[in-house]
Amino acid sequence: MSSILGQVASALGMNPKYKLYYFDARGRAEPIRWVFAYCGVDYEDIRIAKADWPAKKGSTPFGQLPYMEVDGQPLAESYAMARYVARKHGAAGADDFEAAQADAIADYVQDAAKLLSFMYTESDEKKKSELKTEFIKTGIQPYLKGFERHLLKNSNGEAFIVGKNPTWADFVLVVFLDVLVSMDATVLDNYQPLKAYAQRVHDLKGIKEWLVKRPVTQF
Repeated sequence: MSSILGQVASALGMNPKYKLYYFDARGRAEPIRWVFAYCGVDYEDIRIAKADWPAKKGSTPFGQLPYMEVDGQPLAESYAMARYVARKHGAAGADDFEAAQADAIADYVQDAAKLLSFMYTESDEKKKSELKTEFIKTGIQPYLKGFERHLLKNSNGEAFIVGKNPTWADFVLVVFLDVLVSMDATVLDNYQPLKAYAQRVHDLKGIKEWLVKRPVTQF
């Protein structure tokens, strides 16, 4: 439904003019792109070359990416952006409590993602490989159990992470799960409900098309 409403609004010129700025990567901007894709909302996906970043850094709200412009007004912080677009276009939960649950899931993803800091700070490749193995075997496991437990409490795991309809929290979570699978293809094998859920999100109208056409990048 959100996709249809977004497409109609875009066709009628009712939506704000969105510009999303990030590097040529999925990274922290990818959940925002998924919100746009699912909601059927047009936006400019502006990808900044790393060589151009130093000259542009000072013009961003907080000296970092991603950030976006909404009718020319700047907005920073990836979750704030995803949440704003989701609220604007009907993908932030059916009521205030669902909206709060979506926030909680996104924050829990952020907690889990902090464990991946070694991927960017460890320069020794052998040590990085050891840390990666430890992360998959032990570090991420409590979080996967937590995600699956929450999923199973919501419609017996047959719908989405919050409520009956997709929210921006689904996109934050599944983008993160995709990162984990890229690190180890078997990471979700012991979490079949979570694995099926990720595929369900991948198959959503708008998301499915985006996954086919998005630029191929390393991260």
